[in-house]
Amino acid sequence: MTNDKKNTTKLISSNKKAHFNYLLFDKFEAGIALLGTEIKSIRKNGASLVDSYVKITDNLEAYLINCHISPYEFGNIYNHDPKRERKLLLNKKEVLKILNKIKQEKYTVVPVQMYFSGRWAKLEIALAKGKKLYDKREALKKKDIQMDIRRNK
Repeated sequence: MTNDKKNTTKLISSNKKAHFNYLLFDKFEAGIALLGTEIKSIRKNGASLVDSYVKITDNLEAYLINCHISPYEFGNIYNHDPKRERKLLLNKKEVLKILNKIKQEKYTVVPVQMYFSGRWAKLEIALAKGKKLYDKREALKKKDIQMDIRRNK
């Protein structure tokens, strides 16, 4: 007997602006260190990745900054700060690779989406470079052309 729940993924939140504002390169999957009320709140309400980013400290630890997880309504005194820093669980090799890209090639680390992998909350982060204004305009033109093609079919 196999348990299908272990292999399923359920999207919690995605950062739609990340694809518009950045060119995304290497992607990594990171676990998130959450409190009990945070995981309950995510299961009930979800989370928001708008304006959030990843910061890597000097002692090779990655943190998710400015991610909003609303307080759990039945949490009482055990509730959490909605925008607290949350530690990301990555291998040392992955953190070193990310840190080298940041320092040498001026990349930024952006959260792309948060999802459940089985029963664990995971975060997909990506190395990114900011798009210029003309790149954004070009992306909008392509999107409009694709919409026109779909309408005419």
